[in-house]
Amino acid sequence: MLVSSPLRLLLVVYRMRAKCAGHCPARKFRYIAPMQIWTGLGNPGPRYAMHRHNIGFMAMDVIADMHDFGPVQKKFSGWVQEGRIGTVKILLLKPATYMNESGRSVGEAMRFYKLDTDALTVFHDELDLAPFKVKVKQGGGTAGHNGLRSIDKHLGPDFRRVRIGIGHPGHKDRVTGHVLGNYAKAEQDDLVAMLGAVAAEAEWLAKSDDARFMNDVAMRLQD
Repeated sequence: MLVSSPLRLLLVVYRMRAKCAGHCPARKFRYIAPMQIWTGLGNPGPRYAMHRHNIGFMAMDVIADMHDFGPVQKKFSGWVQEGRIGTVKILLLKPATYMNESGRSVGEAMRFYKLDTDALTVFHDELDLAPFKVKVKQGGGTAGHNGLRSIDKHLGPDFRRVRIGIGHPGHKDRVTGHVLGNYAKAEQDDLVAMLGAVAAEAEWLAKSDDARFMNDVAMRLQD
């Protein structure tokens, strides 16, 4: 799904590990559940693929891969994949608008499907969380995140956020270089483990059991 070769290799490695672990949620479903849109924030193009700011894009790729989503389609000023997690129909969306205009893409999709913001989940990088920590929050501010600010502008603040920690570099003058910098080789094992845990426990998000999702992701990362 338009990812760099290094990231694709990491996804393949994690997929192999996950299959061996046998912890993935069941994929069977018995009824058609309400649709949700999950949006990963990032910037399009290979030069940005491994940036910390693109962790939302990475999460979409891993979820699509692990849960066997359909092929990539170009829609809503972005790239989408359709699938199910548990019983819930999910549309994964990666805006192609660049970060600052993410809300335009997300707004197009939400209006097309006539969904309210309670059907929207946004995955994004979070400076105020330690690297590879994952927290879920309903509504709130934007904390200076341009992607969140754009979505707030188009749809309001009442959407769910999956906050993926990238840590703070310690001084505000270093923030831009940190956010728009690549993950280091030494961080890649932790990156793979975190993304895999998020994807493996995604069924709890689909069921709106945010507490169980956060707990089980944390438990996986302690193994």
